[in-house]
Amino acid sequence: MPVFDFNKDEGNKADAICTYTTFKSYENETSKEHPILILEDKNGALKHHSNGMFINPIKRSSFEFHNPDSDEKVWFDILKIDSRFTSLIKWLGENHIKIKLSGYPTEEGYAVYKIRELAQSNSGKVSSENGFLQYMIDRLLSSDPPVEEAIDEDSDDRDIDGDSMKLTSIQSITDFISCAGKTLPENIQVWARRNLAVAKSNEVSPEERRHALRALSVMMGINWKSNYFSAIDPVEARRILDEELYGMEKVKQRVIETIIQINRTHTLPAYGLLIVGPAGTGKSQVAYAVAKILKLAWTTLDMSSINDPEQLTGSSRVYANAKPGIIMEAFSQAGESKLVFIINELDKANEGKGNGNPADVLLTLLDNLGFTDNYMECMIPTDGVYPIATANDKSKISAPIMSRFAVIEIPDYTKEEKKVIFSKFALPKILKRMGMTNDEIEITDDGLEVIVDLCSGTSGIRDVEQVAEHIAANALFQIEVNKVTKVVYDATKIHELIE
Repeated sequence: MPVFDFNKDEGNKADAICTYTTFKSYENETSKEHPILILEDKNGALKHHSNGMFINPIKRSSFEFHNPDSDEKVWFDILKIDSRFTSLIKWLGENHIKIKLSGYPTEEGYAVYKIRELAQSNSGKVSSENGFLQYMIDRLLSSDPPVEEAIDEDSDDRDIDGDSMKLTSIQSITDFISCAGKTLPENIQVWARRNLAVAKSNEVSPEERRHALRALSVMMGINWKSNYFSAIDPVEARRILDEELYGMEKVKQRVIETIIQINRTHTLPAYGLLIVGPAGTGKSQVAYAVAKILKLAWTTLDMSSINDPEQLTGSSRVYANAKPGIIMEAFSQAGESKLVFIINELDKANEGKGNGNPADVLLTLLDNLGFTDNYMECMIPTDGVYPIATANDKSKISAPIMSRFAVIEIPDYTKEEKKVIFSKFALPKILKRMGMTNDEIEITDDGLEVIVDLCSGTSGIRDVEQVAEHIAANALFQIEVNKVTKVVYDATKIHELIE
């Protein structure tokens, strides 16, 4: 086992060689089989929990183990490390942060699957008291491995939950940038260093420092992933579509085709989906189903409420009340760069007033070439964004925007389709939500005819769902108050209840 005492001769550090290799991992959980790193431990000195610190992590990266049975210190070289964690290990070592490792002996060495801070150091760095280390580990595990490998770059057993960690101070942001390393896109690394310099500078106004710190907090709070997509099970995708949507075979076919394309290329298609149809036909529900299948966060842009491009692009920092735009805020709220953008009422996008056309801003988002927010002053990667738009009238959508979508038109439901939707989807769904069973309500054939006739004056199925809600609530009242076991609704009773 190599032993290298860096404390005796500082000159040895420059001559030390790197002891480890890196490996790429997409695992979002650690275990004996999927460790963070592997230490050389031929003599089996490291136990399940081992205390110490990392030293000289740039070159001969080692773990300095404090033997509890004696006062001696022993060094264990790092053999392998998940490429996402090289900067974090460097940060832990440079700041002499005392840690506890959890791991298991394997044929390769001591496999470390958990790292926790023992106590706050005097380095002034963010400590475990606010969950920074756990937050950092969670963020790295949910990140993709760096595109380029780079090594030389500028308490008790209870886990500390880092999910609620907010990067709002200069120190926490500085430490995050150091630990995140190459997991951040290259242009965002450069942007972060520039804005961090502004946030720390005494040569700019307090307002400029405040804006820089706010922008950093927003940007570093987003997990910027690559555009790689894992394979998706088409059978499971079809099950979700059938569960969420009635009919819409053209839509389902197009979604399955998209899934097959993703499985072959591991990237999103060049075109989003535009669902066109009357109000209430379930256009938005399609988008939610796709987000569920892709296992992505989703956000909505309601174009009917946007009449100024600045709402989308944000305002310049020259204004005291400047802030990021809606698109950037959507990334921030989702917490990651891969998400489904649901653009509602796309046919209203050309109705801008005053300073320009919001539709022009959408083009940069839809092209997946990157989007620039005026407040952030940075090109935002959008190649992990899948746009799904809805519209009532496609004739009002400009040709440039239409060319960015695969268009699927949904006709209104027929009378027979509304019967099936009420009986098989709307009513059972509401009964389940209310904690009722199908045996507690019976709708006769003539009662179902009346329900559909009452809903025939409007497009879509919203009226059908509202009637189902009304009937279920009335039945629950009778069951609870009148102590009946079942309520039967025929044509007469439906007329009395609804009209």
